[in-house]
Amino acid sequence: MELQRTPLYGLHRRLGAKMVDFGGFAMPVQYSGIAAEHRAVREAAGLFDASHMGEIGVRGPGAAAFLQWAVTADVGRLGVGQAAYSPVCLTTGGVLDDILVYRLGVEDYLLVVNAGNKDKDLAWLRERGRENVTVEDRSAEWALLALQGPRAAAVLGRVTGEPLDRIGYYRFRSGVPVAGVDCLLSRTGYTGEDGFELYCSPARAEGLFAALLAAGEDDGLVPAGLGARDTLRLEAALPLYGHELDEGTTPLEAGLDRFVSFAKGDFSGREALRRQKEEGAGKKLAGFELTGPGIARQGYALMQGGRQTGTVTSGTLSPTLGRAIGLGYVAPEHARPGTELAVVIRGRECAARVVPTPFYRRKKQGGE
Repeated sequence: MELQRTPLYGLHRRLGAKMVDFGGFAMPVQYSGIAAEHRAVREAAGLFDASHMGEIGVRGPGAAAFLQWAVTADVGRLGVGQAAYSPVCLTTGGVLDDILVYRLGVEDYLLVVNAGNKDKDLAWLRERGRENVTVEDRSAEWALLALQGPRAAAVLGRVTGEPLDRIGYYRFRSGVPVAGVDCLLSRTGYTGEDGFELYCSPARAEGLFAALLAAGEDDGLVPAGLGARDTLRLEAALPLYGHELDEGTTPLEAGLDRFVSFAKGDFSGREALRRQKEEGAGKKLAGFELTGPGIARQGYALMQGGRQTGTVTSGTLSPTLGRAIGLGYVAPEHARPGTELAVVIRGRECAARVVPTPFYRRKKQGGE
């Protein structure tokens, strides 16, 4: 099957990006190199193409009540101009997807979903929809750019007159001119740094990407690919669907308890999650670092006392910390920081230790 292309595909090729298949899209995995792009985001700024993400519109008089049932977080508290992160759960408590919910208007919401899950999310929502709610695929209307890093606000401020310090974390403004392009401008991201996500018309995406790169050249802004996005989110211990999250894993097992609101009333998966909260989960997501040589990868066995206690979901050599880190599911009694583990790498047990997460935490800046 031919891979889909984002509106920035041609620009990525001209910038010399190495392209890979991700969620059915041809996406840049790196330009100058993963470590260099990672460091740029931590120290200055990086610019990502996230246009592969799906967008689903939920509108109508019953939209608020429907979404309050469809997701685990309390999105009933959202005002217009606010966003929230939330898992979407099956009746089993397993995670169908993890999404962002934007409240565009009183009866108008935008859901930003993982690229590989868009079709199943759309079908699931429509099958459970209500007469006074419209669910539609709006992905073709949007391109998505992510400007991330400690210099992101300074770079963005050169190409917009919008007072960025008035956009708080998980807040957004619609119809914001950025380099002459109307954007939905959101203070969100997936890197563990301050930053913004810019939703715009696909036809204007290439010009906007180029304008931002030019505006940030003196600050050290670089185009960044999926490789750096993955190492950045792992340092920040942010889950990735298909790694830390899937339909066989619950938000409680993944440590996402704060995004599950039992107080709001009924929602999909509530009973299964309530039982698990009362009885205890059979596994827990833990962060670990290797204390010997080696790098953990998804699928590697995690051992404790000579027996397998779990499995690695993500692992890398952290460019910021200079040591090998990872996430994995283990038996709950082995998830406590300080627990000694081993990772089986090419048939050999490599020493590891459970550590607190996130592995990396930035210093908060103004506007957050």
